[in-house]
Amino acid sequence: MNPAILPRALTMGLLACLAALSPARAQATLDKVSFGTNWVPEAEHGGFFQAVADGTYKRYGLDVTIVPGGPNDNNRMLLISGKLDFFMAANTLMSLDAVANKVPVVSVAAIFQKDPQVFLTHPESKITKLEELKPLTLFVSKEGITGYFQWLKSEYGFNEKNVRPYTFNPQPFIATAQSAMQGYVTSEPYAVEKAAQFKPGIILLADYGFNTYSTLIETRSELIDKKPDLVQRFVDASIIGWYNYLYGDNAPANALIKKLNPEMTDDLLAFSLAKMKEYGIVDSGDTLREGIGAMSDEREASFFDKMVRAGVVKPDIDFRKAYTLRFINKGVGLDLRPKN
Repeated sequence: MNPAILPRALTMGLLACLAALSPARAQATLDKVSFGTNWVPEAEHGGFFQAVADGTYKRYGLDVTIVPGGPNDNNRMLLISGKLDFFMAANTLMSLDAVANKVPVVSVAAIFQKDPQVFLTHPESKITKLEELKPLTLFVSKEGITGYFQWLKSEYGFNEKNVRPYTFNPQPFIATAQSAMQGYVTSEPYAVEKAAQFKPGIILLADYGFNTYSTLIETRSELIDKKPDLVQRFVDASIIGWYNYLYGDNAPANALIKKLNPEMTDDLLAFSLAKMKEYGIVDSGDTLREGIGAMSDEREASFFDKMVRAGVVKPDIDFRKAYTLRFINKGVGLDLRPKN
């Protein structure tokens, strides 16, 4: 061999060895992260499962375990006690409640720009506006009464005299023509259509000013202080996961969801995804400029003021402690949104 070629050959060989070793090294240095959801696996969690299934979290140096929630689980308590690193909070009211009770958790991203909360109506009632629900029998859950219904009373003059308990069974609504039932736009319309063979009317509260964020990523203040880089990587990778779930090949996520939740069907997954897109649940408003997960001080203040007027939260709490904009509004993943 030409002596002049020898150093180059050794260099190339060394680079090849390093390339062969790098996946193992990367695997060995992944940071273990646990993320608790607030319900069983479903399309509404799709972006998180996508980031696991397609390797996005790993590319961000994370070994993420998703801990599903359910009717008998309290993953938020596991977050507070330090047994989970992140939690999927339902809405901003949970964050405000944490501040009121001096619980050191903070929202670091808002995956849903619109709360999926809706009222469903019978098609023959021809309801097209929120105010037209007032004379109807309204099936509302106990949590709904203490939350969004207080806003309906203060902002739109609703009255609890027409309210009946909603037990997450659509049959009373189906059997009562002059009624409306609470639900999520991503699930209950599907259940009603299957059970009653009609497409219900849909009134999305977010379109009438109920501007809470939903499906927030929440973590402990301690983790933000001690491991801000880990928090940033989890937020960024989750955002990428949501772009890929909405606009890319989401088969890996759906397969994982169905594996963990055998009762889930392809039809419901497709329905939920379609509704998230149709109503701009994830990607609308501020996210068009700032990227999925966006939040703003103005909107947080607006929702806080509405909840104060409704008597849901006390006016003396510092709502700014409920969230931080430090990890979002950076345009992460904007290039993944389809151009047309």
